[in-house]
Amino acid sequence: MCVFQSNCDGLTHPFEPTLHVGDLVIVQGVNCSTVRVAYPNSDLLVFHSYDIGGLVITRVVAKEERNGIVYFRTKGDGVGVHMWPEMPSISECDRWYDYRENYTWHGMISEKLLVGKVVFRIPWVGHIALFMQNSSGIFIIVVLIIIILIVEFAIPTFTSKKAKTRPTKSVENALET
Repeated sequence: MCVFQSNCDGLTHPFEPTLHVGDLVIVQGVNCSTVRVAYPNSDLLVFHSYDIGGLVITRVVAKEERNGIVYFRTKGDGVGVHMWPEMPSISECDRWYDYRENYTWHGMISEKLLVGKVVFRIPWVGHIALFMQNSSGIFIIVVLIIIILIVEFAIPTFTSKKAKTRPTKSVENALET
């Protein structure tokens, strides 16, 4: 959910109130009545998405209650013509489709798919997990662990053996007399 898609490397703007690639987020369960809807200072919510088979983080634009179920209109910060913090038009908001009963309504997503809200983000830490997802990243991490083990255990073992085999000056002085 980058503010500017061309600047979405996760290494810039670490203190923006929006998310970047590589951010680690802390999610807390939330009651639907306490969700803040005052866009652009609204809450970032996490939903189950069966279209992509995972979780989606998106910002709340509006909420409505229909037949006792709360529905949220959402929009990603870096999606569409109006980037965050401009108020998006309804046509620019996320369109949610789930064909199960009471999970979506007129493109809005139901509280039944709500996981929680983002309460904290740690910039850049998520890059480690992203790096570990490819095979070269895993290989590099394994090599670094092996190097650390060698530095910690093998090198001190060899240096302590050399120190024991070489006589000290007091022993040399005793041998000369």
